[in-house]
Amino acid sequence: MSRRIPQEKKFLKDIAIIDIAEEGRGVGKTDDLVLFVEKAVPGDVVDVELMRKKKNFAEARVTDLKEASTYRVDPFCEHFGVCGGCKWQHMSYEAQLKFKQQSVDNALSRIGKVDTSSMEDILGSAQTEYYRNKLEYTFSNKKWLTSVDEAASQLEMNALGFHVPGRFDKILDIDHCFLQEDPSNEVRNTIRDFALNNGMTFYDLREHTGVLRNLIIRISSTGEMMVIVVFAYPEDGQVELLMSFIKDKFPQIASLLYIVNQKRNDTIFDQEIEVYAGRDFIYEEMEGLRYKVGPKSFYQTNSAQAYELYKITRDFADLKGDELVYDLYTGAGTIANFVAKKAKEVIGVEYVPSAIEDAKVNSAINDISNTKFYAGDMKDVLTPSFIAEHGKPDVVITDPPRAGMHADVVARLLEMESPRIVYVSCNAATQARDLVLLADKYDVKRIKPVDMFPHTQHVENVVLLELKKS
Repeated sequence: MSRRIPQEKKFLKDIAIIDIAEEGRGVGKTDDLVLFVEKAVPGDVVDVELMRKKKNFAEARVTDLKEASTYRVDPFCEHFGVCGGCKWQHMSYEAQLKFKQQSVDNALSRIGKVDTSSMEDILGSAQTEYYRNKLEYTFSNKKWLTSVDEAASQLEMNALGFHVPGRFDKILDIDHCFLQEDPSNEVRNTIRDFALNNGMTFYDLREHTGVLRNLIIRISSTGEMMVIVVFAYPEDGQVELLMSFIKDKFPQIASLLYIVNQKRNDTIFDQEIEVYAGRDFIYEEMEGLRYKVGPKSFYQTNSAQAYELYKITRDFADLKGDELVYDLYTGAGTIANFVAKKAKEVIGVEYVPSAIEDAKVNSAINDISNTKFYAGDMKDVLTPSFIAEHGKPDVVITDPPRAGMHADVVARLLEMESPRIVYVSCNAATQARDLVLLADKYDVKRIKPVDMFPHTQHVENVVLLELKKS
């Protein structure tokens, strides 16, 4: 029987890193290869080992940092490089903003053929740590082991933390996360320790067994906290044991909830929510408006920067008070309610029925009477008869998911010929694709990137389009 001979390792020397790609990998080049180098920063000169090689590109890791980039900084988190989040924290924040601006510019100019010469400077986030209002953790009996763990005499294989990239069944146990303010870390670590001390099993992602499955923590800009414990297969008394402990240990929790989820996936949108203590929601606030946020509600996860994003959106819309506004992909009506006081009427459309119910509630609690909300697939709701019934909009605000707008929705926008479209996007590439289609009747007038997620490659972008003069 023949044995496979291991392939000889290949090393390359003095590779100049010239750019940065998604997932935080630096980009270098040889005569015949583009190299994606883990943990490398533009401006570095490195020796690398090739890990995976394709025809025209290869993935590599740094074996020697020959010359450090002026953009390089020391990562502040002990979990950097193993955890799947915050992959740009080895690069200064100023450099992050530079490369995010560049990525938007490249997408719009190359894919969308947009003249970006008037693009405004990216708006950075005032908070670069502890900026998220929501985090989701996973319980697992298959802890990702670091070299420190492996050196320990006794290994604890249960973990509560984040997925390791490329390993769906491996969870990195998190000690301190810099993404959410206190008492988030204390709540997570205390719940994990209590569960371990009381013999509660952690979920097995392959076998689908175990008591504890997920933990969700929300902390709003008002300081209110929501904690959701997701159980899988609890035994008698275990739900009460843990939930009563959390209630007593953290009496400041405004909304303490739990779910028993025995499906094969982690989504909770089709699950029954049980209220253990407090309310079934918490409040967010923005410019005097209050928003009810429930366990299934969508709300931008960087509250402070969401306010800045919505102010830019409203500014681009240039509302005078007599406009009919269509807010497409309205979600829980956050933007619709935010701009309503500057408009005659706002019509919001969203695919998820529960989100539309949230939008209506958010209008009601703020005494906003000039909004209407409709649930359904955008391409099916936004029909000629719908437009005839509600009127042709003076302004369209659209904030679609990462995949961008359906071609039928773009076609309907071209038919409506609204004087202004404000396009908010979390994916400049799909936004650029849609701008190509809209270019038949619209000119791009303003472009403003907004950084919602420091230390990641993600960036929002707002584009103002105006109907061409006939």
